[in-house]
Amino acid sequence: MSYKRKDLLGMIDLSSEEITYLLDTAQTFCEINERDVKKVPTLKGRTVINLFFEPSTRTRTSFEIAGKRLSADTVNFSASSSSTTKGETLIDTVKNMEYMHSDVFVVRHAYSGSVKFISENTDASVINAGDGLNEHPTQALLDLLTIRQHKGDIKGLEIAIIGDITHSRVARSDIWAMKKLGANVRLFGPPTMLPKYIEPFGCRKCATMEEAVEGADVVMMLRVQRERQGKLLLPSTREYAKFFGLTNQKLNLAKEDAIVMHPGPINRGVELMSNVADCSRSVILPQVSNGVAVRMAALYLLGLKKGGQSENTAEKL
Repeated sequence: MSYKRKDLLGMIDLSSEEITYLLDTAQTFCEINERDVKKVPTLKGRTVINLFFEPSTRTRTSFEIAGKRLSADTVNFSASSSSTTKGETLIDTVKNMEYMHSDVFVVRHAYSGSVKFISENTDASVINAGDGLNEHPTQALLDLLTIRQHKGDIKGLEIAIIGDITHSRVARSDIWAMKKLGANVRLFGPPTMLPKYIEPFGCRKCATMEEAVEGADVVMMLRVQRERQGKLLLPSTREYAKFFGLTNQKLNLAKEDAIVMHPGPINRGVELMSNVADCSRSVILPQVSNGVAVRMAALYLLGLKKGGQSENTAEKL
């Protein structure tokens, strides 16, 4: 098995075999991040451009670290200080940077489908770092890697995803990938933050927080995506915390070895109480660590394509 696609745009298009291959490759990079010297020459001579048109902490930083640990020349693009403020189009911006002999574009953009549009207009490889309400594939991969490390096989696991699902590209990518790997996914959140039609996802819609959490192997909490909402969809954060926030009492309904996840940033005291976020069952910080390994894997697999080199990970490390 190998990853033959030019780009990594979303989980909806990937097979279970492709997802597993990406996870297996990412696992090999976890060891590099534990070394005293966290650097390999795998992508020496390759150029990676981080095109972020939206704010980001974890994703942008981990892509930058991932590129540098692979010895790629990594450049961070800031929309606020670029020619886009002068009216330059998205494709003109990409084309100009492509003609500087760039190899990989990592793109985050506010509009759904914008990353696919870029991929169709460049010969460089493109990685989706989050596009609008659509997908965030590397976040799903790091979530799956974390679950696999703590639970082993993902098939048959009961996974609860709770919160602002309508506006969460993380939830979409996670759902597509988890279902393809055989997990049973439950969804719960405020009625104003749940998709109108859940059937295409193949998930179970829960009526209460208790129903969602009870017997779960994994409880994933989502942040309220205020920046993607056209209007206020909840009366107050206090009310949200009361009915949709995860407390120790609610977590006790899950399996004894259940893990708690969150894609970040956390709104402490809203969707997640601090004593839960920091408890022994929380794997939020391991998620962050795995984010570097996953993004190293994505850059590795796509960064070698223009040179026609082998994808044998062991040979390169």
